[in-house]
Amino acid sequence: MAVCGTFAIYICCYVSPTTYTVTPLYQISCETFETLQRLDKVLYQMQQLLFTHSLQKWRESKECESNAASYRLSVRFLNAPWCGHCKALAPEYAKAAGKLKEEGSEIKLAKVDATEESDLAQKFGVRGYPTIKFFKNGDEASPKEYSAGRQSEDIVNWLRKRTGPAAETITEASAAEKLVDSSEVVVIGFFKDVEGSDSKIYMDGAESIDEVPFAITSHPDLFAKYDMKEDGVVLFKKFDEGRNTFNGEFTKENLIEFVKSNQLPLVIEFTEQTAPKIFGGDIKTHVLLFLPKSSSSFQENLDNFKKAAENFKGKILFIFIDSEVDDNQRVLEFFGLKKEECPSIRLITLEEEMTKYKPQSEEISVENIKGFCDKFLDGQLKPHLMSQDIPEDWDKTAVKVLVGKNFEEVAFDETKDVFIEFYAPWCGHCKQLAPIWESLGEKYKENTNIVIAKMDSTVNEIESVKIHSFPTLKFFPAGTDRKIVDYSGERTLEGFSKFLDSGGADGGADEDLEDLEADEAEDLEPEDEEEKHVHLPDEL
Repeated sequence: MAVCGTFAIYICCYVSPTTYTVTPLYQISCETFETLQRLDKVLYQMQQLLFTHSLQKWRESKECESNAASYRLSVRFLNAPWCGHCKALAPEYAKAAGKLKEEGSEIKLAKVDATEESDLAQKFGVRGYPTIKFFKNGDEASPKEYSAGRQSEDIVNWLRKRTGPAAETITEASAAEKLVDSSEVVVIGFFKDVEGSDSKIYMDGAESIDEVPFAITSHPDLFAKYDMKEDGVVLFKKFDEGRNTFNGEFTKENLIEFVKSNQLPLVIEFTEQTAPKIFGGDIKTHVLLFLPKSSSSFQENLDNFKKAAENFKGKILFIFIDSEVDDNQRVLEFFGLKKEECPSIRLITLEEEMTKYKPQSEEISVENIKGFCDKFLDGQLKPHLMSQDIPEDWDKTAVKVLVGKNFEEVAFDETKDVFIEFYAPWCGHCKQLAPIWESLGEKYKENTNIVIAKMDSTVNEIESVKIHSFPTLKFFPAGTDRKIVDYSGERTLEGFSKFLDSGGADGGADEDLEDLEADEAEDLEPEDEEEKHVHLPDEL
């Protein structure tokens, strides 16, 4: 059994059975899930073995609750056996446990199956997975949300920050070398007076940044070793120029900005491991280069992309996505791209509403990329909305087929009530709804005042309607005021019929021109894995 804990972390892998939102990134494909299902038992057993020596395991929620309050140092990994992203995190979590054990840390890492202990997950407000929460001194009332990456060094660095000083004091060259070698990014403050005002500013800044290890020194030998003639701060990194030296007015805010601007590569490749750093950062404008690594011009294009990135450090994040990787195909789909159309450039903002932009030219040159980004920053670009071409027979069937190019004309027809299903081809719930929706179309096909329609929202986008989950059902009543009513009734032929016959009153939610985020949740059972996602603050 684990020992007592002053510090506790909960890594939670749980989804409320009544909550589901769609996010194009991080959804595993149906094919991937089928493979995972076949290998599930083997993978899960392997992970259990991996955790055996480094991790403690609690199975009963009452025991978990008592341990949190009474044990000195504890960490918990709440997971679901069917969660693909939990499986990806598990080995890194185990490595972190091993590193802490080697260091003689008192922190004990544990594992809990959240599907068995759902009350515990609900108690701490777990809505997505994986979720990491930090508890100090057994205090369950105000947990600290984990926001670092999903690699072992990220977990260890974050724990060190929470259980020790914000910056490690170093006095020997060997200690400095070991620290610099230990992580991708390390910050060292060189101060002759470690009790001075600048040193205090440095420590305050170090306290605010979880994902990067900090150190501080006043030793002359270390000043000489790293060619520091006077007090200063250096960020060491294993990429790009290798080190950055702080310049300018030394304030906490400027120090934080310095670290945030330099801790990521000029160009970062999108992977499951780098995703938390990409989406969890402060830069919410991203330029993406979709490029196959097998291309003969790969290095030339990547070099041009990196050269352009130098002009937008701290303003725009430059991301490379290998267009040949199977797991990245959903990302291409989200941007309306196909593998054969790459290389290609896109820009996206991750503010309250995600907005995508497309350059006029797909030329991967420094000038073209720089010009594209400059126009965005100057507010000269219009959002890019995807649309398929209008099918020749779009209105020849009982259920009309809408695309971006004909949506406005049909949905806001002042003379007709229009009921639309916004779907995704890969969505299991959409597939279940399809025959019912077709029956609804057949029932009302002779009614000239009612239109039953559908639109593939993975390849068609509408500025006036934002879709956050699949399937989403919206009613556009006849009239000039462009009302939109969200359907929230039963998904049965009878339920739909009552809704239509009542003019959108029986089964309708509040009218909303900008779409409803909170109420567009889709029921999700664990076995319906084809629609699962990783819950992050901002995602594509």
